[in-house]
Amino acid sequence: MDLSEDKLGDLDWEKFSALLMDSHSKLETMKLNNCELTEKSCSVLAIVLSSKTILKEMNLNNSRLLDSGVKEICEGLKNPVCELKILKLSNCDLNKEICSALASVLSSDSSSLMDLDLSNNNLQDPGVKLLSVGLKENCKLKKLR
Repeated sequence: MDLSEDKLGDLDWEKFSALLMDSHSKLETMKLNNCELTEKSCSVLAIVLSSKTILKEMNLNNSRLLDSGVKEICEGLKNPVCELKILKLSNCDLNKEICSALASVLSSDSSSLMDLDLSNNNLQDPGVKLLSVGLKENCKLKKLR
């Protein structure tokens, strides 16, 4: 499903999450490139990731994500029922502060994440060092950009 460049309000996200969490949903890939995501929409995405869905890929490239929104998504990624394999966060205005939450996902026993794109963000050396800690323990990641 490609909803890139759509301006979805919080009410739309509520309906969309109900659709994704429906046991009959066959949606494996969700593209939300260049979308105006709010903290509320990131919270809804975290709920979706924490539910039993077959979602395997989520593309949030070029979306201005707040640290609090990414932290919400990271909590969803650590849920044992989350089967997401690919997360694309290129050019999302991420900085070194969010790297601790991402490192926690990478080192989580329950994380199924295998491909993470963090390109074109301002992580700086301290952020990359935090990520490297997450890469050392239990990490299943095969591709890191």
